[in-house]
Amino acid sequence: MPLSDQETRVVKLVGEGHTNNQIAKILNINLSTVENLRAAAMRKLNVSSSASLVRYAVRNGLVEA
Repeated sequence: MPLSDQETRVVKLVGEGHTNNQIAKILNINLSTVENLRAAAMRKLNVSSSASLVRYAVRNGLVEA
């Protein structure tokens, strides 16, 4: 299942090293929304750690290594 646009934005920002709080401020959304989007992305990508999420972002060109 592909990521939504917002899930992709959250994964990109996680890949850039931002915290959930920072992501909420950058995207002007609630912290709980960031947490839900991040969890949904991790579920769809079948990853269980932030490191795996960052690795996905790098491998898929969302961020530069």
